[in-house]
Amino acid sequence: MRKVVDKSMLGQTWAVATYPGEDDAYSSVDNLLQNILISRGITDMAAMERFLNPSIKDYMPDPSVLHDMDKAAAIIADSLLNNEKIAIYGDYDVDGITSTAVFVKYLKALGGNVVWHLPTREGEGYGLNKKAIEEIAKSGATLIVTVDCGISGVEEIGYAKSLGLKVVVTDHHSPDAILPDADAVVNPKRIDDTSELNYLAGVGVAFLAVVALRRELRSRNLNPVLSEKIKEINPMNYLDLVALGTICDTMPLIGLNRAFVATGLKVLGLRNNLGLHTLMNVAGIKKPSVYAAGFALGPRLNAAGRLDSAAPALDLLLTDNPLIANDLANKLHQMNQERVDIQNSIMLSAGDMAKKCCESGRCSLFVCGDNWHGGVMGIIAGRLKDKYNLPACVATRADGMVNGSGRSIPGVNLGKIIHEALAKGIISEGGGHSAAAGFSLPVEKEQEFCEFLEQSVKEQLNGEMPSSEIVADAEIDAGGATLKLVNKLKALEPFGQGNPEPTLILNGASLRFATTMGHGNHVRGSFATSSGNQLAFVGFNLVGTPVGDFLLDDANTNTKIKLLGKLKENEYNGHISAQFFLEDIAV
Repeated sequence: MRKVVDKSMLGQTWAVATYPGEDDAYSSVDNLLQNILISRGITDMAAMERFLNPSIKDYMPDPSVLHDMDKAAAIIADSLLNNEKIAIYGDYDVDGITSTAVFVKYLKALGGNVVWHLPTREGEGYGLNKKAIEEIAKSGATLIVTVDCGISGVEEIGYAKSLGLKVVVTDHHSPDAILPDADAVVNPKRIDDTSELNYLAGVGVAFLAVVALRRELRSRNLNPVLSEKIKEINPMNYLDLVALGTICDTMPLIGLNRAFVATGLKVLGLRNNLGLHTLMNVAGIKKPSVYAAGFALGPRLNAAGRLDSAAPALDLLLTDNPLIANDLANKLHQMNQERVDIQNSIMLSAGDMAKKCCESGRCSLFVCGDNWHGGVMGIIAGRLKDKYNLPACVATRADGMVNGSGRSIPGVNLGKIIHEALAKGIISEGGGHSAAAGFSLPVEKEQEFCEFLEQSVKEQLNGEMPSSEIVADAEIDAGGATLKLVNKLKALEPFGQGNPEPTLILNGASLRFATTMGHGNHVRGSFATSSGNQLAFVGFNLVGTPVGDFLLDDANTNTKIKLLGKLKENEYNGHISAQFFLEDIAV
């Protein structure tokens, strides 16, 4: 690692990875792709080839590597073939909705007797609840299959068993010390699971369960009509849903996830799912991408569950009726705008509280307000986490309870902290994974939780504040930031958690002009490079920061600066060019 800038305009240290054979000044543009892969731990040529061409064929495991998978497939197959009613129990976020859709679509395609249940965020909360289980039992269902939930439902699953229900759990959240007494528990985070697939989203686990179920059914002595139907229905057609859930749950895009998303985006591009096709039109998405899935489709699907019930989002993914699809897609679009308005209103108060937290020198953020809308807590936590580079928990206080969500930074396992708080009795409910978690606690425990969060974060950080160091993938001359390089970097896609877009430091750029855009919050303009070309740039939310002040000051025109950011493709009026997404500068 080589330090490039001690202190940027945003107060950050810049460092860049060094590679064998490169000179001391810059990384070679010619070898940039190979160097980035090496810095990400992919060192041999075979692994590089596999990474650059992620195929399901190369990455797909035998589903049996997951503990209890064969048992789960046999139980579901028995219920299906006996024409028993099967209930799929999911969650209200995109991962839970897509997981439910994958299972429901497959079972219904086979003629199965299927019902589903998604809990409401405000009324029921995350996970299984006894009232819903009771209603499922009354409906005549004999089997509950959980997707993206269930691993913490020890008491609820015990209740389901007492009602005579069979239960199969498929989940990806961290288990508690005691596993639920279900008929099968499929979760790659089980301590006795050796699959090494603990990075999967809930929808990834659900998809593997469907693949295992298909294989189990094909092994049975079935009537010719059903056998032919099983052959015709290809679970690969559901990979658009798998990609969407994986991206929106911010799972690392490595290994099998990378293949799921790469292939799933291609399936999404075929627009075979009527609901997703309609939603893409409403959102103005022409070409599927990780960005489109995470920042356009995901928020609209999530909006239903955040404000009320996630049912409209699931109905959209399941419908084959164009009129219904159009109505639901527009409804989700409007709900998302309503969510944005609520979020922005709460963000003003939460931002002020977070600022005071930071001024006190805390290593974590905990902010809580009276009667805030619980559906936007996670989004606001994510915004605060990004702004202050600290783990952030945001909660709402109502009816004697505090309910919230948290988002974390690299190096702090928030899910572990929440599970420890639950074990100590500080919170009454909670769960999650390293980067995100949810929790509930009585109001009288609020201060105790705040202190426990801070103490736990400090312990994980070894008593130090989170680093403000930015590690770039390469430092190159600004003249090399061309469309040719953009196209070369595309080979590393799909980008996302665990495989971020390459961060570049550009040298030898001179400010040509800059102006505001987007209601005055953002900056756009261009730089002159050493090659004599102009490089367009855009900087989001930079107005009012030292970087924005510098760029918008005419006195700084022609000043040579270093740039930190990402190089992307920009399409405008049919013309495609390179554009730099500016994050920071140094003079």
